[in-house]
Amino acid sequence: MIDQEKIKQGVRLLLEGIGEDLTREGLVDTPDRVARMCQEIFGGMEEDAGEHLSKVFSTQQNGLVLEKDITFYSTCEHHLMPFYGKAHIAYLPDGRVVGLSKLARTVEVYARRPQIQEQMTGQIADAVMRGLQPKGVMVILEAEHMCMTMRGIRKPGTRTVTVAVRGALEDRVLQEQVYRMMQL
Repeated sequence: MIDQEKIKQGVRLLLEGIGEDLTREGLVDTPDRVARMCQEIFGGMEEDAGEHLSKVFSTQQNGLVLEKDITFYSTCEHHLMPFYGKAHIAYLPDGRVVGLSKLARTVEVYARRPQIQEQMTGQIADAVMRGLQPKGVMVILEAEHMCMTMRGIRKPGTRTVTVAVRGALEDRVLQEQVYRMMQL
C-alpha cells in the first residue's frame, strides 16, 4: 500500500535538500501533488496482472496473435526517472485467447512499478504464459530512458530493446514471423 504521508515527507526533504523554500507559492502544494501522482504512476504495486488474464475464450485459432505498439510509461528503479515506449506481445494460442485489452492492461500493471526494462519484459512474458497457457509467447519492449536523455550520457532518442521468449516462440522461424508481422 502506498503511504501518502511518507511520500509527502520525502518530497519536503528533497526540496529542502536542493535548497528550495517550501513556503514558496509554487511549492506549497507540491508534496501533496507528488503523493497523488505516486498513487497513479506506481499503482501497479497493488495490482495482480493475473486478474486481467483470467478471462479467456475458447478458440480453434492456432496461428500467432500479435498485439503491437502498446504504449507504456514506467519508472527506472535506479534513478526514479521515467522510461517509456512501446510493448509488442505475440503468443501462440493453445485453445484459449484473451481479450486484446487484457494484454495492454497486463503491460500497464508491470509498467506502473519502479523497475528495470529487462525485468518488466520477462514479467509480462511470464504472466501471459501463466494466464493463457499458450504454446509460447514473445514480448518485445522498446523504450527511451530519461536517465540517458536528461542526465549522465545525455543521448536523447536512444532506444533500448528487450526481448523475452517462452515456449514454442523460442523457435527462430516463429520469431522471424513475429518480426515480419510487426512490420505490417
